[in-house]
Amino acid sequence: MDRHDPDLVPASIRILAAGGGRIGLLGGSFNPAHEGHVHISLVAIRRLKLDAVWWIVSPQNPLKSAAGMAPLARRLDVARVVARHPRLHVSAPEVGLQTRFTADTLDALRGQFPRARLAWLMGGDSMADFHRWHDWPRIARSVPLVVVARPGHTVGALTCVAAQKLHSSRVYDAETLFSGRLPAWIYLEARLSPLSATGIRAKGAWAVSQTRFL
Repeated sequence: MDRHDPDLVPASIRILAAGGGRIGLLGGSFNPAHEGHVHISLVAIRRLKLDAVWWIVSPQNPLKSAAGMAPLARRLDVARVVARHPRLHVSAPEVGLQTRFTADTLDALRGQFPRARLAWLMGGDSMADFHRWHDWPRIARSVPLVVVARPGHTVGALTCVAAQKLHSSRVYDAETLFSGRLPAWIYLEARLSPLSATGIRAKGAWAVSQTRFL
């Protein structure tokens, strides 16, 4: 993992991107980061032969309330501890890019790293709500989408508004996903991780001392 100012691109990501590496992007509030995020990342790395997964910690998710949101620095610190794997990297590039929406962030990253083969990762729960994201069709036209199964969201992920709109764009193997034809999305069935940031906060675990997580 790279430790650096939050708005910088991790050095290892920059090197992989310049060389045309396959990089999964997992964006979110990470409020807090947990083993479910690791699970999604490692499933994608293994199944899609990714060179790395970059956790993009959002300063403030437009779809979530700021109430109960831990400071960005704390969320980054915890995410770096949780992402204890050499292919997982953590930062908050939207600070430096001055972007708020995923569609704009992806445009900026694609412009900065034209050779990189980027893919956007999300859990099935996020896919079910994907149609609520700002300019979600532009996201689907920008990079391949990787949806990893989440407990209780399989049906929702596969029958949601976005899945229906993108029905003809679903693919079933890594090479087709990265063939360059967009939109393209894949659904990865895997062992289901029950962990969620919402559940952790509901138990009060995130509200106690940060030392519980470090």
